[in-house]
Amino acid sequence: MPTFFDVQQWVGLALGALALGIQVWAFVDALMTRGDAFVAADKRTKGFWLALTGVASAIGFMHLQQPFGLFNLIAIVAAAVYLTDVRPAVAQIRGRGRGGASRGSYGPW
Repeated sequence: MPTFFDVQQWVGLALGALALGIQVWAFVDALMTRGDAFVAADKRTKGFWLALTGVASAIGFMHLQQPFGLFNLIAIVAAAVYLTDVRPAVAQIRGRGRGGASRGSYGPW
């Protein structure tokens, strides 16, 4: 029968894997986005976001079993800022946002 400590370790590992997934998602999305879209959306450059999300992914990988460590929390926040602020603004420039390619004959759908 697993002890409380065993369950706590598995929950921490699951949360660390979730955090790593979010950090890698942010990095891959920044990697796949055109560089001029960042400047057009009035955000920092592609190189800045690649460096930030890349370092966040590396920190998330190194701290996989400690998801609530200080560095990992900072890395999660950096990836979350990219995904919640930069990604939607860049998506509108790319034409995948609300006012972009998803427009029907009567407006957005």
